[in-house]
Amino acid sequence: MKWAASALLCLSLAAAEKWTVDDILLQEQVGAIELSRDGRFAVYAKSRIDKEKGESVSHLWLRRLDESDAIQLTRGQDSASSPRISPSGKLIAFLTSRRAPGAPSASSGAPAAEPPKTQIWLMNASGGEPWQLTRFERGVRAFEWISDDAIVAAAQEDPSLYHQKIKEAKDTSTVVDDEEHEPPVRLFRVEIKGGKATRLTANTDRITSIDVSPDGQWALTVHNRSLAEIYNQKIKPVTFLHHLPTGRSVELFAGQKLYPRSFHWHSDSKSFYFTAPYTTHPDLYNASVTKLYHFPMSLAEPFQAAAKARPAEVALDWDNGLAASPAPLPGGFLALLAGGARNRLARYYEAGNAWRREWIDQPDVHQLVSSLDGSRIVFLRSNASSPAVYIAARLSGNRFEDAKPFIEPNENLRKKAIAKTELVRWKGALDEEIEGILYYPHNYEAGKKYPLVVMIHGGPHGHDADAFRESWAYPHQLYAQRGAFILKPNYHGSSNYGLKFGESISGGKYNDLEWVDVEKGVDYLIARGLADPDKLGVLGWSNGSIISIELSVRTTRYKAVGAGAGDVNWTSDWGNAVFGDSFEQYYLGKTPMDDPDFYIKKSPLFQMDKVTSPTIIFFGTEDRQVPTEQGWQHYRALQHYGKTPVRFILFPGEPHSLRKYVHQKRKVEEELAWFDRHLFKTANPANPALKPVSPLAALARLKQAADVPETVERGSVSVGRFEVTRAQFRAFDPSYPVPPGAENYPATNVSFEKAQQYCRWLSSRTGRKYRLATEDEMAGLLTRSRNENTLDFWAGYAVNPDDAARLEPLVKEAGAGALLKPAGSFPGTGDDPLFDLGGNAAEWVLGKDGKPKVLGGSADRPADEKAPVTTLPDYIGFRVVLDR
Repeated sequence: MKWAASALLCLSLAAAEKWTVDDILLQEQVGAIELSRDGRFAVYAKSRIDKEKGESVSHLWLRRLDESDAIQLTRGQDSASSPRISPSGKLIAFLTSRRAPGAPSASSGAPAAEPPKTQIWLMNASGGEPWQLTRFERGVRAFEWISDDAIVAAAQEDPSLYHQKIKEAKDTSTVVDDEEHEPPVRLFRVEIKGGKATRLTANTDRITSIDVSPDGQWALTVHNRSLAEIYNQKIKPVTFLHHLPTGRSVELFAGQKLYPRSFHWHSDSKSFYFTAPYTTHPDLYNASVTKLYHFPMSLAEPFQAAAKARPAEVALDWDNGLAASPAPLPGGFLALLAGGARNRLARYYEAGNAWRREWIDQPDVHQLVSSLDGSRIVFLRSNASSPAVYIAARLSGNRFEDAKPFIEPNENLRKKAIAKTELVRWKGALDEEIEGILYYPHNYEAGKKYPLVVMIHGGPHGHDADAFRESWAYPHQLYAQRGAFILKPNYHGSSNYGLKFGESISGGKYNDLEWVDVEKGVDYLIARGLADPDKLGVLGWSNGSIISIELSVRTTRYKAVGAGAGDVNWTSDWGNAVFGDSFEQYYLGKTPMDDPDFYIKKSPLFQMDKVTSPTIIFFGTEDRQVPTEQGWQHYRALQHYGKTPVRFILFPGEPHSLRKYVHQKRKVEEELAWFDRHLFKTANPANPALKPVSPLAALARLKQAADVPETVERGSVSVGRFEVTRAQFRAFDPSYPVPPGAENYPATNVSFEKAQQYCRWLSSRTGRKYRLATEDEMAGLLTRSRNENTLDFWAGYAVNPDDAARLEPLVKEAGAGALLKPAGSFPGTGDDPLFDLGGNAAEWVLGKDGKPKVLGGSADRPADEKAPVTTLPDYIGFRVVLDR
């Protein structure tokens, strides 16, 4: 039975589609799900890389929960985000920086104004064109509905004289942390009819978030009061409660060490929950657990009493705290409780001043959204081997009922080979248990050892969840496809494992434990007989890169290192990183002025003479989280000692996380090539001057080709790279005429039956199953292209059907197949190219009705997709398909 299961797995993987870099980069991402108050429909944002624009574009979609089809609401290359449904459900408001109709643009010829700012736009939930609501000079930061008649928006104040003068002078200088002149962000009421904006607050700080009560009476705001708050966390944000009808405001939680991160109103507006981080450090919040608090509005009676009110901490009875924001319900809430790589789902019921918990038996949940009335729940279900799907359900007690797929992004990925995964645990530093996710090679066979690539998450106070997360930073499937195990360790300092674990690397212990955890995890897999100790690699981004670099100075056993945006010098990081002081004081316990020798001891830069692992380094030139000079120092030190190959790639204009498609693709391809060369030892030296899709590359491939046609994987089959050539067909039928010099021309004037006989002969000769393609398999591949060998090429223009009829006598007079060219004479299509899909010879396929059919362009006919295929026999050939 074990053998049968193994055989079935091998067959299923063989039939699955192979992964490409674009499969990773062009995934759809779903977010900002907003349910209507009655739970009848949802609006959400779906983002994806727009290859023409070169970066991700987000659009809004609407889906009614009792209907099967989703409706795309916005289009084009301008992103739309933050959808909010009006109380009645009739309107949808959202943020976008698109230009209003009639506004001048760079391409219009008229003098263009500054790039448009982010504004609030409206559209009918029933569809139609959106229209612009706000026109704030500096754009909108956040907003919420007050009622069907008005919205409250947070927007930067209009420019002062100081800023007007700077703009007039075209002065682009920057004053760092210029609190005196930083514009405040205030609240404004915006009328839906006419868009009139009225200022509601006169604060001098900056509002960063708004949460309005369902009845529109109250608003909660968080205010930033220091431009250096991220850097040193000395001046913390503050929270205000606003009574919108009267304009009164009061600060909440003063002196209570409560810094809310999210608010969640009850449907009756009589109370709200909020989440806040908790830490044992007196000032810094780099590592924490998330607690939940409850604030009854009775604490604001009288209003000013709210200033001294102390909210109740919700007794979750769970040391690790929350894993995500709760979903409020009438009489309680749903909560995801932090449980390492796998969270636990529970329902809490309010019982006076206490809460009662009931567990919900629903695995693989990573996100929760509820309608205001609690009638509908949407949750994200996924694990590391299963792409995400959003499920809509009704909640009955502690059970989900009527659960159905609601949003299924990236359905195409389910057709691909996806690595088996398992949760693994081992004893790490301090002899404490460490958890990680292990991805198996796609071609795994029990009893064999495979290369191991360790992929280390950033943070450090982050974690790898048991969820499907393929990205340009961590493309697991591309490495599993190469026959490698991938280990994702949740090392000491990771989140979701409780406060003690998160704080374990603080106060000077940073990078004392983490690299040990990784090393012991690798040893564990070697001891299990899974990982080949001579074929180890490691990579990571940000803190994952930092640990990878640390490993490179601690051991020589890693054959390849990928270091993306990682630190090597903590002294320069303290001054240059956007959060330098808070990070270093938390994790190193002091500043470089306090103890410069300790900073040198902690910095891998001063141990680069030990590195022998080939290292590839990546950085964005505008990275302020891990400043770019860290990459320069890393590169120059390895270059100086010259003990190992090193390659340094900079991405112009990119911040800490790469945004541009071309840069993401370059990163993945460069890193794969580095690991192919130094770890997998599979890299073939390529001619840097030869373009793979070029006719010259095709000629080189044809010269290397034997009698057996070369195939390329496309979907569940392998398709001939070229049409079967005359030389290849003559090996089957020695009587087939092949004039000297025409060996690499496509074999044409071959009947469908003869082409099938060739496939059967080739199958018996090779022991592999070759056949002709079906219409379904080739319908998306075979085209008629004006850029290939069609009649348009020979005529020198786009030939219409009338001119084709006039040219037909000339084509016949030229001789049988006279317009054909050698296979691959025109550029191919795809990263691993197929040639002549759009011209030269049309091709036999098996039609949907089971009868022979001809598809594709040919040299004797124009590239007119509207015309039927009427190719002459001398221009009909075929290509083979190999079943995998």
